[in-house]
Amino acid sequence: QVHLVNSGGGLVQPGESLRLSCVASGLTLDYYAVAWFRQAPGKEREEVSCVSFRELTTDYADSVKGRFTVFRDDAKNSVYLQMDSLKPEDTAVYYCATRASRYCGKYLPSEYEHWGQGTQVTVSS
Repeated sequence: QVHLVNSGGGLVQPGESLRLSCVASGLTLDYYAVAWFRQAPGKEREEVSCVSFRELTTDYADSVKGRFTVFRDDAKNSVYLQMDSLKPEDTAVYYCATRASRYCGKYLPSEYEHWGQGTQVTVSS
């Protein structure tokens, strides 16, 4: 059985940083691309970043480009999202997700097979 476990969220002030983790079990994560989504209250789930297998490519939403960095540690079967210069508009529940593909692309949330449980990020002064 596949499990993705998210952690690393919290309450921070604007300008601070957080690192989110996505640790997999029951799945060899390095075979797949991994995406990070977020969902704020009353809003649709949106993709913020994606990393392909072997980190051949990384994608970022315009709203986080230059502030967020996605990377993977295949030895730990994990993917991370480093979030710097956080803004109040980054407040959301963040999820990692995978689908049966090695490469990133413009996929709908419904096209992802496995999801983490989410971790809350709150940016507030």
